[in-house]
Amino acid sequence: MRRPVLGVIGTGKTAPGLEELALEVGRQIARCGAILVCGGLGGVMEAAARGAKEAGGITLGILHGAGPDDANRYIDIPVATNMGQARNAVIVHTADALIAVDGEYGTLSEMAMALKIGKPVIALEPRFSVPGLVVVKQPKEAVEEAISFVRARCPRLWDAQTGW
Repeated sequence: MRRPVLGVIGTGKTAPGLEELALEVGRQIARCGAILVCGGLGGVMEAAARGAKEAGGITLGILHGAGPDDANRYIDIPVATNMGQARNAVIVHTADALIAVDGEYGTLSEMAMALKIGKPVIALEPRFSVPGLVVVKQPKEAVEEAISFVRARCPRLWDAQTGW
């Protein structure tokens, strides 16, 4: 059995109030035993990774550039792709479900790609109205929704004795 992987997507710069949302999303992901995957840079990505690390979680950063040292300091496993924005496809395909915090066009592309291939996207403070997007108000609710989708779609991840 493998651990679930939850993606966190969002802006490279956080607006006031959004950093705390992303931090708490990261903490909640770690607390439920999932691995956090993100773009590995600043803003929402860094805040979520920091929250996951504070709660003892594992973080994976899919970087747009050629250097693993470009990752923020909270990324355990940096993956340098040298793919630019095309790295969004790697994030989407790696994650079992995605949680969007705010977001601009890069985030919108990840949402669209995920929904197109049938992966759930849960959003906090979305800038865009996207059919199929599940909008929630609280970080814990976002992670619970993501886990609910993952359990329903990937039963091999779930172990009744140990949780995941």
